[in-house]
Amino acid sequence: MQASATTLDNNRVKLTVEVEESAIDLAVDATAKAFANDISVKGFRKGKAPRALIESRIGGPRVLRAEALNAALPDFYARAVADTLIDPIGQPQIHIVSGEVEGGVVFEAEVEVRPELSIGGHRNLTVTIPAPYATDDDIDARVKNLLTADAELRTVDRGVATGDFVRLHVIGVDPADEENNIDIDDYTYEVGTDRLTDGVDELMIGLKAGETLENIGRGPGGVPMTWKFTIHEVSEQILPDLTDEWVEANSEYATVAALREGIAEEITKRKIVEAQMSRRDATLQALGELLDESLLPATLVATEAEYRLHDLEHRLSNQGLDVQTFLRVTNQTIEELSKLFTDDAQRAVRIDLALRAVARAEGLEATDDEVNDELVTTAESMGADVEILRENLRDSGRVVAFRAEVTKLKASRWLYENVTYVDPNGAEIEKSLFESNQSDVFGN
Repeated sequence: MQASATTLDNNRVKLTVEVEESAIDLAVDATAKAFANDISVKGFRKGKAPRALIESRIGGPRVLRAEALNAALPDFYARAVADTLIDPIGQPQIHIVSGEVEGGVVFEAEVEVRPELSIGGHRNLTVTIPAPYATDDDIDARVKNLLTADAELRTVDRGVATGDFVRLHVIGVDPADEENNIDIDDYTYEVGTDRLTDGVDELMIGLKAGETLENIGRGPGGVPMTWKFTIHEVSEQILPDLTDEWVEANSEYATVAALREGIAEEITKRKIVEAQMSRRDATLQALGELLDESLLPATLVATEAEYRLHDLEHRLSNQGLDVQTFLRVTNQTIEELSKLFTDDAQRAVRIDLALRAVARAEGLEATDDEVNDELVTTAESMGADVEILRENLRDSGRVVAFRAEVTKLKASRWLYENVTYVDPNGAEIEKSLFESNQSDVFGN
């Protein structure tokens, strides 16, 4: 088989493919055998009827050949994609030029391909990630949590303030389902935790014991409910004094200074891990935003969104559910779900095209050796034979896609090394933190 590619306008390519007669004969034979296994012919076991009889049953040799070409052309097209190294993003329009009746076949396939975009600004990219260190506020909050274990509540005769504890009578009415109604007396609640319903914490500030607050907000399952909160009592939390004596009696440390230092180390370890974990997504998101949304091919976005929907359907099916049930449980419409998938698809496409653009700009295209190494690694992780995997990639037309993934990995590594990372306050973060095993960061 021979294939050539011609570049057209609007990111389209035309493949011209010549398939030798012997390959077509094999395809026709395979189709004849398939029909023979499906058709019962009196006097012959299934699969054993002569080809002439099968042809007569289905309408003659031309019908058999047409069926064979219809079945085989997608495979020939996939091989042509692999041979010409194009990167299709849509379904091809295939037209048989010659060979519909006999001999070899020549066909043309026109298809939209992934665009090669240019990018700017990636060399000066600054990415904001969570601060990989403990702040005084972080440490103070942890110390307060420890002190809270020995805290006392003292009733006060004043308006509610954030951090107070209030004893409430809570009534929630669901207009659509009275069985969902709520009536709880003597309910203790910490103001400022936002664990009740919409806006209640803010509205409660300043109210005193004996006063009532009413509003409409979400209830269990997200349904709108009418709420009434009557304040029986307001109490403030009295924490014990933070002293060396208290620390020694209630922690593994002997002094306040040692406690704060230990807490700082623990929080910093966790925050470094969080920064490491967020670095990849934050970097790729910032990179993708360098590409204008108008440059994204609609075909590519639609394909990506459809893939996400099919993936959801598959996962739901494994749980014995369907999309309609999922929408009902999550209180979404199909339009909202579709928009969510489309937005996610746009982000994914922007990142994909941006990584490819970085690779071209920085000369990071994967070499044959790098592709082969990654192929071996992939085969080992799958427990598959590397040559079988290589053949499957070629037959499915995914050789270019696999090479692109290796190239994008190189582009990602380049970004991690060259991007400037800052915390939310704009302070630059040392890249050495991303290379550390946090079990050893502090010599533990």
